[in-house]
Order: sequence, then structure tokens, then C-alpha cells
Amino acid sequence: MSKTGADTRPNILWFCADQMRYDTISALGNAEIETPNIDRLMKIGTTFEKCYVQNQICTPSRASFLTGRYPAAHRVYRNGNAYFPKTEKLVTKTFAENGYDCGLIGKLHLSTASKFEQRPDDGYRIFEWCQNPGWEKVPGSNAYWTWLREKGEDPSQLFSGKPPYLSVGVPAELHQMAWLAERAIQFMQEDRDGPWMLSLNPFDPHPPFNPPPETMDRFGDGQDLAPPLFQETDIAHQKRFFDVRTQKRVAVNPLLSPTERAAHVIPEGDKRGAKPPDRFDGLKVKAAYYAMIENLDAQFGRILDHLEATGEIDNTVIVFTSDHGEMLGDHGLLYKGCRFFEGLIRVPLVMTGPGIPRDIRSEVMAESVDIAPTLLSLVGIEIDKSIQGMSFTDTVFEGADFHKETVVTDFNDSLGSSEVTHDTRASMTCDGRYKLVVYHSHPGLGELFDLQEDPNEFRCLWDDPKYSELKAKLIARHLDRMMGTLSAGPERVAVA
Repeated sequence: MSKTGADTRPNILWFCADQMRYDTISALGNAEIETPNIDRLMKIGTTFEKCYVQNQICTPSRASFLTGRYPAAHRVYRNGNAYFPKTEKLVTKTFAENGYDCGLIGKLHLSTASKFEQRPDDGYRIFEWCQNPGWEKVPGSNAYWTWLREKGEDPSQLFSGKPPYLSVGVPAELHQMAWLAERAIQFMQEDRDGPWMLSLNPFDPHPPFNPPPETMDRFGDGQDLAPPLFQETDIAHQKRFFDVRTQKRVAVNPLLSPTERAAHVIPEGDKRGAKPPDRFDGLKVKAAYYAMIENLDAQFGRILDHLEATGEIDNTVIVFTSDHGEMLGDHGLLYKGCRFFEGLIRVPLVMTGPGIPRDIRSEVMAESVDIAPTLLSLVGIEIDKSIQGMSFTDTVFEGADFHKETVVTDFNDSLGSSEVTHDTRASMTCDGRYKLVVYHSHPGLGELFDLQEDPNEFRCLWDDPKYSELKAKLIARHLDRMMGTLSAGPERVAVA
């Protein structure tokens, strides 16, 4: 591979999983899962233990971290939106304008991808699109399916029918992650005069929960795993949110009794694979989800091996993150929607490369919008004034133990695949201890959690009179913080 010119700026590898929780990495304390390759990435870089997404849904979250701007500024709040606004500039376009050879393999999902996604001016020279490994709505549009056909496989047979929420998927050698790793290595081997920037966006561990048999075998039926976070009080608490847009409206006990498990029938999935079952097997779901991540980790390891073998790893900025998390049975819920529990809005973030401290675990409050300005700063590209995220280069990477006071997650009619059809608007701010959620479309509805005393978020303090003064102060701060995510519009060039 390699650079044939004098431009020695670092390469950029940006790996974004889909729907991967923050607490699914072995080196971060999860003894039930094996992620040796993410673990070794942590050893050579900085890990942000408290990174929060700006929206719980794919498109608005990706729009946020690819622009470095909050949803209230870029106004891409919805999944399934008609287009990505031309007024918003992706950081990948900025890299391309500054001499980076940019490629995308996997998802983009900045506008509706129900058939074939309309590309914005994204800066990618290579665009190998695969929104979902399970379908190809426009013939020839799914690059992963093209790869399968080249191997003599019939993808329509491998992915036939409507997938159930829980099953065993295709073998590891034919999995979307195997294709993604193979194509990533081929991209990195191309001769070029300057640095490259590669976006790798797999579908896993997004539902349906269907890992390869090789990794599912290790977990069996999940009976040895810790159960999801659940108390009987969750049932009543979630009833308050029945009319809030989410994919799972009614909370249920995620643990099936032996009798229930024996009788449990896994239904065929809906046409979008987005409707969770009324009742589910929480332990087996967790096992399948972990197995999907272990397969992802193994293929990610192939990419790291290649970078090490070619000597490029020391001159490559690597980002490992996710667009949002997954409820995974916690509080009796599955999938995603307008909820603000840690498992859904907190994601992994590991960064390595030139200028990034090694083997550091930071507990600063961080946001996905901070990734773009950090990457620009690391490679010496000026950060545009429209970018709202804060670069880590002047804080965490300089040894600071503070980055920002609060993080924001902002939902505005974001989810299309919900039985709730009326509008839901809600926002959250969190300072690491107190998490405040205001459901603006549902007067009087809110949540307040003390993560220091109640890290699993079982005790909502919103209506507790003992916390009324604290709640008032947090609401005032919340208003100020949310106002700060708005954009003032075009740059001022004169006093009037």
C-alpha cells in the first residue's frame, strides 16, 4: 500500500457500529463478553467512558457527529427524512477538500434509505453502500450483496422472508462484517499520493439479533449471563410513557420462567424488522447481542492486524464508536425510541493515533459532536465556526480532567417506526450525576435521576417534593443548555 508522495498527515479510520451500548467491552469491566481487539485499541489510545449521543435514532445521530452540530442546528431530527439539507456540510467533505482520499463502506443513512439513499455532497470517492445486509430494494444497490454474488452465493436465499427478532444468522465468513473488513483492507492497500479517510459503518449489533453460529455457540441460551436491569416498579413507571414514541411501548419482565421459555414462540419479524415482540427472552437476546459484538470485534481485529503489519497504525487516527445504544431488556424495554436510559444514549468512544495519549480512560462528559472537530484539529485542518462540538485536543489530550459541564440528547419526532403516531419532543441534559429529561410534547412529564446514588436508574425523582428545589435549578440549566444548541444562522459580516 501506500503513500507515494510527501504528504505524511495521518490517515483516519472511523468505525461506527450501529446500536452498540457503552457497557459491552471487556476492558471496561464486562466479564461476560470477549472483545480482545477493542481492548487492544484501548491500550494504544484514549477511551471516553461517558460519551453521549445527541439523538437516540440513526439519522439524526449520524447527522450530528458527521457535521459536529446539534440537531437543533442542523435540523435533521427524523429517520426517513426526504433529503439531507444542502446547507449542512459533512466533515468528510472537508477532509476531501483538504487532500484526503475518502471512502465509505456500509451505512450512511443521512436520509431515507428505504430503497436507495440519495447521497449528499459527502466527499467520498469510494461509496460502497449497504444500508441493511438483509435486503436489496434496488437491484445492484447493495455492495455487500454484490460481494456475496461474486462468491457464488445467492443473497436472496441467505436473507429470505421477514427475519424474526431472534435467530442465528449467516456464517461468519459470509457475514457483512467479513465483507466490510475485506473491503477496508483493499481500500487501505491502494496506492495514493496522500492520506486516506475511511468510514466503516456496519449494521451490527442492530436488531434483528442474528449472530453467526460460530459466535452464538459460545453463549448458548444465555442462562449464565446477568439479567437485564429490571425491577417490578419498571412496569408502572413505563406506563407513564405509553404515548411517547418508542419501539417498545409496554414494559414487560425480560426474564421468562422455565415454563414460559418452553412455550415461547419467536414470531416472524415485521417488514422493517423494527417492531419488537410483546414478550421476549431477555437472556437469549442478550446472548445473541453479545455474540454479534464478538463477531464484530473479530473482524475489526483483521483491520487492526493489517494496519500493524503495514506499519501504518502509528500514523492512523482511529475512532471506534456507535451511533446510539440498545435497551436490551433493561427496564423491560427493547430496541430504541424516545427514552433516555444509559444503555440507549451512552456509547463507546475510543480514539487512537498521533497526538492522542495512550492507555488513558477518561471520565469527562463527552458528546458525539466532539469527534469531528477533534479529527480536524488532529490533522491540522481549521475548524469551521459553524461546528458546535468541542475538540478534545485542548482538554483531554492535554491531560485535563474536565471537558464540558453537561451533555445533551434531543429527540424531535425522530422515530418513524412506532405505534405512537402523534408527535413526541423531549430533551435531556446530564452532568454525570444528575440526569434531567423534559418531555416537551407531554406537559408535566419528565424524569430526574441521580446517577451517583442510583446508577441503574430505578428511582425517578421528578415528582419527589424533596427534590423540587434541585429540579427547578436543573430545569433552568437545561433551558440554557438547550438554547445553546441552536444556531444563530449565517455569519455576521457587519453591524447592520
